[in-house]
Amino acid sequence: MTFDEFRKLIDLSMEEICTDFIRENRDLVRVKKQRTAVKNMLKIFESTVEISNRKGFKAMSVRDLSRATGLSMGGLYSFISSKNDLLDIIRVGYRIITRILTEAIAEVSDPHEKLHKLIQTHVYLSEAMRSLFYFVYMETRYLKKEAQKKSMEMELFTEKLFTDILDEGCIRGQFHSVDTVLTAAAIKALLQDWYLKPWKYRQRKITVEAYAQFVTAIVDSYVLLSPATPE
Repeated sequence: MTFDEFRKLIDLSMEEICTDFIRENRDLVRVKKQRTAVKNMLKIFESTVEISNRKGFKAMSVRDLSRATGLSMGGLYSFISSKNDLLDIIRVGYRIITRILTEAIAEVSDPHEKLHKLIQTHVYLSEAMRSLFYFVYMETRYLKKEAQKKSMEMELFTEKLFTDILDEGCIRGQFHSVDTVLTAAAIKALLQDWYLKPWKYRQRKITVEAYAQFVTAIVDSYVLLSPATPE
């Protein structure tokens, strides 16, 4: 499956996350026109990421957001009462990410195929939602304790998906008897490199499809048990 096919299949975008955020925060967002609200909410989030990359979320002010988005202070307060309200976007994003990763492997029974599916889905998701993935990774240390805890839980959740697949593959005799927890953590690190250092892959003209295939091949070379070498 190509990345474009993936996006069409799940109909995912940051616009969807902003739409869900607005739908769940009707008492906070005081903009009636849905299209305008989503457009400006997306602008606010993208500006938050850009400013955070330069000076950090902790140092960012609502006035910084006003300058970056071109919205007046009053316009911003129609969406958020403080910059910390933006952390709810992360919560919405986590829910969507969890659902898509879980659904991607739900109907796959073969551990090897499931492993490939999860790697591809994760890489494609991080490409479709790069700003969210990057923001959460870089700013976790500055978030409130509750948000920090959720971020760590999300990373452990992803690793647990991989650990369970690796455990199943070992039991079925498809994979080597590896340390599945450590292997899952290493896979997660490979996946993170795609959205943390995008400049490196753009410079080398490596596509998202090629990177997903590369990670899959690396993992296969380590865990896959050849029929000729039973354990």
